[in-house]
Amino acid sequence: MQAQTDYVLRTVEERGVRFVRLWFTDVLGFLKSFEITPAEIDVALEEGMTFDGSAIEGYSRVQESDMLLMPDAGTFEIVPWHDEEAPTARIFCDVHHVSTEPFDGDPRFVLKRNLERARERGFTFYAGPEMEFFYFRSSSEPDPLDHAGFFDLTQMDTVSNLRKNTILALEAMGIPVEYSHHELGPSQHEIDLRYTDALAMADNVMTFRHVVRKVAQDLGVHATFMPKPIAGDFGSGMHTHLSLFEGDVNAFHDPGDEYGLSKVGKCFIAGLLTHAREITAVTNQWVNSYKRLSVRYEAPVYVCWARNNRSALVRVPVHKKGKESSTRIEFRSPDPACNPYLAFSVILAAGLKGVEEGYDLAPEATNNIFELTPEERAAEGITELPQSLGEAIDVMEESELVAEALGEHLFGYFIRNKRDEWAEYRAQVTPWEIERYLGSL
Repeated sequence: MQAQTDYVLRTVEERGVRFVRLWFTDVLGFLKSFEITPAEIDVALEEGMTFDGSAIEGYSRVQESDMLLMPDAGTFEIVPWHDEEAPTARIFCDVHHVSTEPFDGDPRFVLKRNLERARERGFTFYAGPEMEFFYFRSSSEPDPLDHAGFFDLTQMDTVSNLRKNTILALEAMGIPVEYSHHELGPSQHEIDLRYTDALAMADNVMTFRHVVRKVAQDLGVHATFMPKPIAGDFGSGMHTHLSLFEGDVNAFHDPGDEYGLSKVGKCFIAGLLTHAREITAVTNQWVNSYKRLSVRYEAPVYVCWARNNRSALVRVPVHKKGKESSTRIEFRSPDPACNPYLAFSVILAAGLKGVEEGYDLAPEATNNIFELTPEERAAEGITELPQSLGEAIDVMEESELVAEALGEHLFGYFIRNKRDEWAEYRAQVTPWEIERYLGSL
């Protein structure tokens, strides 16, 4: 840690950094920040910086508002879009009480606590998300920049520059990119991040969303991670590839198994499937999230697993010959507007539960589940994910697993906040209702 601190101090001085932005995340996954000058960075790294926690959604109450941001020196990066005369850096922070005790409502602390639980069992948890999003001409309506489709090579300079400049900015901040391409929907794109340990990846997802929006804004367009911005078209997901390692060994791989999956890997999948409905409110936390989880648009709806079958909730990609270390599973329900710290926390908790309890893995779904009748799905024991935020919150509220993974403070706040959102949504009269009913009822 001292070496990282020394690196930060040396870089600030040698690169002439004028401002350091302290980044942290509220309960719902919105990025928060304030700036300090180089004169304060030494104190910040050693003692932290106080701030008003009562101003942050889901944090402290007014009567106990003073809180402490403790910068994580290992996350220091120069932001690539800075003013050359005033270089700027960012650093992720942990949220503490002024007593220096970690704050239970800090999503980054929640993920650290769950990762520590995995480490106590000898596991390191890795994640690699496929980030989907849309570009629109403005933030006021979903007006696409193009009408290309999956893997199409567009000729529009703006679209080409958007993805190119985004990837260059990500790499300049130490975030490797594996793939990028046009997605299925009009003006919908995907950038896949190379896997890292889950804490670094949650930080990367927060940085990614900021970079995508910043690059788009600089080119005069709007980028959105709204799960389903266009009715009747495809929504955006955050399919996430997952693995557990024991040291340098992939704990999901077994070369003698017909699927190449170890007992740990099978139990982890079984845990995800068993608790999938309970964790959906966290992995898909907005009213709009449930407009995406529809059978008509290739998003997962049914709780089952398969290898090459993309209609399943959990998929086991076939790894290349000789690449056993790449054995992984793909969890397909999260959307890119989730809080990644909380999403990775409940995903890990569900998978670990399966490993600890030795859950049995149901048979692989080999049919197109979307084409099965409800009776056929019931006969195979295939259930549905929650179909609304209200249903997801009802299921989550009864979950001991999610309550333990999030902790009392965050679990209670999340339930209250989402119940308020659902109640407000239910009180709306939508344009669809006016068009369908006003003239005839």
